[in-house]
Amino acid sequence: MNSQIDRLKLELEDYKKKLLNHALYKSVRSVSDFQIFMEQHIFAVWDFMSLLKALQRGLTSVELPWKPIGSPTTRRFINEIVLGEESDVDSNGEVASHFELYIDAMNQIGANTKTIQTFLEMIESGSSIEEALNKVDIHPETRNFVNFTFTVLQSNSIHRIASVFTFGREDLIPDMFIQILREMKSQGQTNISKLLYYLERHIEVDGDDHGPISLKMMEELCGDDTQKWNEVLEIAKQAMEMRIKLWNGVLSQLTVLSN
Repeated sequence: MNSQIDRLKLELEDYKKKLLNHALYKSVRSVSDFQIFMEQHIFAVWDFMSLLKALQRGLTSVELPWKPIGSPTTRRFINEIVLGEESDVDSNGEVASHFELYIDAMNQIGANTKTIQTFLEMIESGSSIEEALNKVDIHPETRNFVNFTFTVLQSNSIHRIASVFTFGREDLIPDMFIQILREMKSQGQTNISKLLYYLERHIEVDGDDHGPISLKMMEELCGDDTQKWNEVLEIAKQAMEMRIKLWNGVLSQLTVLSN
């Protein structure tokens, strides 16, 4: 494997351990806990699509006239993920984005979707991301998480964007959630099936090949440019730290309500 990739993995190991062993996962046990989690996490589900679209715009041809650009392997990787995330199918075989699947799951479980819908309406009406985030009632950690994503996007630095996508967003929700939901379902809980489907489908669509291909994408974007690799590492650390803080925010609310 590329020595720079090895260095990145080593440098990011502690961050990944903090995420995969975060106390949040053991604290989300009931339907009300999942409601609280989803009401904040939906913002991360939403802004993931902007990260993905930025990569599609930067690494595939979306202008007229069309021309082949970049690596065919990377183009296929990005387009496959766009297909899976933007035009997947729900449990009834109807086409829906993963964002819409998540909203559907929130409605089924009784989570509040008004906040994210109000946020999107403000964006559609011309508000900036920052303005809209400041007007809706969400955790400061959630607001900071989304602001960070869009700060990276506004840099138009494709290797930084790819780093946040590769190291900060993939495979950071452990299977523990699925195990909890399956246990709840076996005990007769009926309003969590769509969330369980979303999580299982997300893992299925990601597949085993996305991780290696995303690392290959990083190699193609950075090549032998040491400065780019250093920038990739730095922004990856920031992205993972923002995810840790996002989880901290949700955990703090669960802790307050349990006391």
